[in-house]
Amino acid sequence: MRGGFFESLETILLALIVFLVLQASAQNFRVEGTSMDPTLTHGQYLLVNKVIYEPIPARSDQTAADQRWLYPMRAPQQGDVIVFYEPDQGRDFVKRVIGVPGDLVEIRAGVVYVNGTVLQEPYMVKLDRGNHPPEVVQQGCYFVLGDNRSVSYDSRELGPIPQENIVGKTWFIYWPLSDIDVLGAGLPLFR
Repeated sequence: MRGGFFESLETILLALIVFLVLQASAQNFRVEGTSMDPTLTHGQYLLVNKVIYEPIPARSDQTAADQRWLYPMRAPQQGDVIVFYEPDQGRDFVKRVIGVPGDLVEIRAGVVYVNGTVLQEPYMVKLDRGNHPPEVVQQGCYFVLGDNRSVSYDSRELGPIPQENIVGKTWFIYWPLSDIDVLGAGLPLFR
């Protein structure tokens, strides 16, 4: 009987550890609105990888002013679909990274230019005719846009998104079941 108690306790502790690791590394997110159509649609539920971009100090002996940041996996890249927290709205948004630190981003008649080159956007189905003046993305920030630009609230209004506001990279659509997909892989699982 005593052995069974300890085995049960070990199982409960292991389950608790697995639960805490999952809570720390992934988050669910519900898509609200149509700003990411057709990539993501209203009502879909996503899993967000919270650790892929998590910055850690390069060396503990550096001062805060000269600290360089490392990423366990990688820094956000152009084309990544991310979830970020917007403090003025008090909620999370999902958008696509268009410009990374140091990039010059401009929009002319709906066409996006990054560093003077037209950005190829195969995920776009409808061109918005809007403009945005040239803007250099500052260090520690990312320029993000929705795929459905005509209804998207993004860096055109918010400005570039600070790294510390990024929750993580979208990873997996898990609901509705007909939409299950690994994002970024380009291979739908059940379609």
